[in-house]
This record gives sequence, structure tokens and C-alpha cells, in this order.
Amino acid sequence: MRLFILPISFTIVNCFAANPFGAFQHPIIDGTTPLPLLDLHKALIEYESITSHEQSVAVYLHSYLTRQGFTVETQKVTPETDKVGARYNIFAYLGSERKTRALISSHIDTVPPFWPYRREGNEIWGRGSVDAKGSVATQIKAVEELLGERKLKEGDIALLFVTGEETGGDGMHKANDLGLKWETVIFGEPTELKLASGHKGILGLDIKAKGKAGHSGYPELGRNANVMLVKGLSALLEAKLPYSEKYGNTTLNIGRIEGGVAANVIAEDAIANVAIRIADGSPAVVEKIILDALKSSGEEFDVTVHNGYGPVYIDNDIEGFETIVVNYGTDIPNLKGDHKRYLYGPGSILMAHSDHEHLNISDLQAAVEGYKIIIEHVLK
Repeated sequence: MRLFILPISFTIVNCFAANPFGAFQHPIIDGTTPLPLLDLHKALIEYESITSHEQSVAVYLHSYLTRQGFTVETQKVTPETDKVGARYNIFAYLGSERKTRALISSHIDTVPPFWPYRREGNEIWGRGSVDAKGSVATQIKAVEELLGERKLKEGDIALLFVTGEETGGDGMHKANDLGLKWETVIFGEPTELKLASGHKGILGLDIKAKGKAGHSGYPELGRNANVMLVKGLSALLEAKLPYSEKYGNTTLNIGRIEGGVAANVIAEDAIANVAIRIADGSPAVVEKIILDALKSSGEEFDVTVHNGYGPVYIDNDIEGFETIVVNYGTDIPNLKGDHKRYLYGPGSILMAHSDHEHLNISDLQAAVEGYKIIIEHVLK
């Protein structure tokens, strides 16, 4: 692929900086002609954008949207470090009116590892093909088509593509600094082309056990942190967590365990990272259940609690769509405001985060039409 330097600049507005991408290489985008849907989707996937490494795809989106006639701004989320470059949200709108009635948004980061793009018949494979570059591509095409049909005007809608959704939502948290409010925000995630009516909340926990090291041949002289942690986790698995008719069971995932240094050394330290998907009640209620369960094990732990929110209601009052309840988290609770909120997108979450992430071409095509219907509905 041929590359060239594309200097782009614009007036500094509010918390946004002038284009920071002038020193980076940009992909050639032929004139102002919009890319076909499948080409845009492919281009997005081909840029590896694992969380904290989103810059290349942000550069691409900045270039593409600018050439399509949008006013495009960048918002710095985190500064450059010795390990990664500065990270940016991309915010685009029509003309000079930043304040719009509606916002359409998704995230540009993915989970690791990177899987390259490939097409197998009517299926498109690759990291982010579903979560969530399928949503990004189809959101852009929906807005482009409505513009071509003269159904949008300045002040109607803006586009926001954020970093860091997969690891706490730092991009969407930063977007609150825009100082803007909308009547409606349309979020993009894989919902199988259905309108989500809600999703579970989440509570993250780091559970640390502190023992006493020693020779494994004399266990009575030490205290094994691994054994302590196993007892605590066993108690958690027996805890009675909240249930609701809408969201089902609150679920607990012990995602990562680490402890000890060698088989012949009594483990001094052990840690488990736990994610709880909350079906009912507040994070505080679930936290108390967890702490009580750990206490019942008879061991002592240092527990850090983070990233907590309860079940999230989502608007789903548009005719012609099936509805779905999803168990994953989104950026919806990270964006402040009293706006209406919709969640929709192509692909299935069951394909995301896997080594077989893929979706059907027909899902992408249908999602463009679905987003168009949602946008027209909220702008009535």
C-alpha cells in the first residue's frame, strides 16, 4: 500500500486539540468518494487497535471522515508514554455546528490478540470484525447514505469513536469533557441486529492473599497464600448472588489467578481477578455479599473493588426491531446525561473476543439500514 503524509489542521475548540496526526503516515483515500461498505470495514480491521494501541485506526478515521466533508476533531485521551503513543477519540459532525440533536458512537479498540482480516465466502473474519468495527463501519455508511438522500442537515447528528471501551471506558469517560448534551445517543455493539433493552451491570474485584514463605518440606512453618485464596474463591462460588426476571442470574467469573514462585516454596502471595455481571441490585449490595462470603472462609484478604455499576436500562421503543437483553458491558453508563439511548449493531457477541470472530456480509448490509431507521426515528 502506498502511503503519504497528510497534513490536516482545524481550529482548536474546547478540550480538543488541533490535528496531532500530521507527522504520521496516512493511507491514501481516493478523493471524496465514500468507500463501499465492505472496503471500509476491511480497512478498519486491517489496523491493529488493541486497547492502548488505537492510534493507527484513529488516524485512518480522521483522514477518511475529513475527506468525506465532515468537520473532524480529535480529543486526547491519554498522553504519549515511552511504551505507547498518545491516544485520541475522533469526533465528527456536519459544517460548523458541534452541538447536535443526536450522537452515534462506537469504540475503535479491540481485545488481544490481533487476528488479520480474511474473507471466507459470505463471512468476514478478523479481530474487531464484530466487536466493534462492524458497528463503526455501518454507522458511518448509514450517515453517508442519509446525507446522500438529503435526509440530514447541519446540527442533526455527530459521530464519536472512542478508545478504551474494552478496559474501563477511558475514551467515553473523557468524552464527557466535550461539554455537549444530546437528545439521543445511539451506541454500536454486536446485538444480532436487534435493539437491546438492557444489559447487566458489572463489578470488578482483585482479591489478594498474603501468606508466609518457607520450604515446602516444612509447611507448618509457613502459610500458603494459594491455599488461602482457593478457600476464599470456593466460598465465592457458593455465594447466593442476586437474580432478576429480566437479566437472569448474577454471574461470577474468576478470570485470572496467580500465586507462588515455585513448587518447592510455600506461596507467600496470591491474587485472583474476578468479574461479576450484576443482574439485580446495586454494586454495593453485591460487594457486601462478596465480602461476607470471603470472611466466611476463615481467611483474610485484601480486596480492591473497581468499575462498578448496576443493570442498565436501554430504550427500545422503535417499531420493526426485535429486542434482546445482553450480558456484556458497554460504554452507555460511562457517558453522562439524560439522553435517550439505543444499543444496536451487526454480529453476535458470542463470536467476539474469540479466535473465530466473524460475521456475515448480510449482517453488515442490514445494519446500515437498521442504523438509518434509528437515526430517522430519533430525528423526527
